[in-house]
Amino acid sequence: VKIDQTFIRGVGTCVEDDAITKAIIAMAHSLELKVVAEGVENEVQLAFLKEHQCDEVQGYLISSPTNAQAMADLLRAGVAIW
Repeated sequence: VKIDQTFIRGVGTCVEDDAITKAIIAMAHSLELKVVAEGVENEVQLAFLKEHQCDEVQGYLISSPTNAQAMADLLRAGVAIW
């Protein structure tokens, strides 16, 4: 299940976005589904998602859009962010 950046943008600062995001993660996990949060741009969002066991994240905090060769180099380097 992918959580849209519309909700992630306010995580950590907006009570409603926090509640919606936590509910999506809990519901997906109860169905044994993985959760991906898109649009992660700052450490507050990342910490919130880690705390609530989001499975994967994507966004500019992790990496800007990149080509296949740059991604392969990143994977070979073994960079671990999450």
